[in-house]
Amino acid sequence: MLTKEELKQYNRQLILPELGINGQEKLKAAKVLMIGAGGLGCPVLQYLVAAGVGIIGIADDDKVEVSNLHRQILYSHADLGEPKATIAQQKLRQLNPFVNIIAHQERVTNDNAAKLISQYDLIIDGSDNFPTRYLVNDTCVALGKTLIFGSIFKFEGQVSVFNYQQGPNYRDVFPEAPAENEVPNCSETGVIGVLPGIIGTYMANEVIKIICGFGETLTGKLLTLNALDNSLNLFKISPQKQEILMPNITKNQSGNSLDTEISLEVLETWLADTPEKVHLVDVREGYEFEEYNLGGENISVYDLAEHISLFPPDKKLVFICQSGVRSKMAVNIARPLFNGEIFSVAGGIS
Repeated sequence: MLTKEELKQYNRQLILPELGINGQEKLKAAKVLMIGAGGLGCPVLQYLVAAGVGIIGIADDDKVEVSNLHRQILYSHADLGEPKATIAQQKLRQLNPFVNIIAHQERVTNDNAAKLISQYDLIIDGSDNFPTRYLVNDTCVALGKTLIFGSIFKFEGQVSVFNYQQGPNYRDVFPEAPAENEVPNCSETGVIGVLPGIIGTYMANEVIKIICGFGETLTGKLLTLNALDNSLNLFKISPQKQEILMPNITKNQSGNSLDTEISLEVLETWLADTPEKVHLVDVREGYEFEEYNLGGENISVYDLAEHISLFPPDKKLVFICQSGVRSKMAVNIARPLFNGEIFSVAGGIS
């Protein structure tokens, strides 16, 4: 329920028939995570806070540097050397006291990605490096989270919506990261200061449309904008069935450490000695399972999420595939939703 003060603050968007009170209440109930509080993160955060998104997390471990200030306009000289996440939190609270802003002063890594991302409804990636982009994408795919993506380079920016309503993900556009020595960055090539503002507002607009359920989103499309010649292009993205290698997540919801990989020999021993204590799930496609299998249940990794609640929590849940790639992905899909022991067979059935 919106308060009297909120009705006044959001009046100019409340009177839009596409949004209205129902849309504003959806914004208030939404939980959004912004990864990166830099060039893209600043305008995204400012507009989503102003729009009244109820809970906004900020994940960033960087500190404000003088070279940031020409494009990261949330900060000033007084903030130099201070953590971006906490400074952004403090300033954004002044913009809108009705929004709960949470500072995660940490870099998104293999160890914390699933824990962070699972707490939010929508994920926004404003990171500036490929390892983080692939990690965030793959974690969103595993957890079924929609990802709003943006990137900037010199005078050109890109925006898209990934993993929305079974739509394409980042790997459908960029299957593999470029070699490290082929990756340019802003410190080497430069970036025009206004570009992240343009791209960031596009990203914030996509977030609002998705939360409120109006308009046409950029799912299945990649928008590119060139600020130098004002060219704007929209490319269609065709989904490619990718095998996503997820990061190792080695803790359950209670924080207890768990081994997630076992050998094929260990699995065979378990099946021979205590089969009643093992729930084996082959996450390959049906035709692969029919050709050869070790028994158990056959559920494709792409259909796994909807079956996890049916697995017995008192048994060892073991995933197996052909090579160990899809079973690792299965572990990470199941981890936030299953409290028992979960294992992947290293090297797979082969």
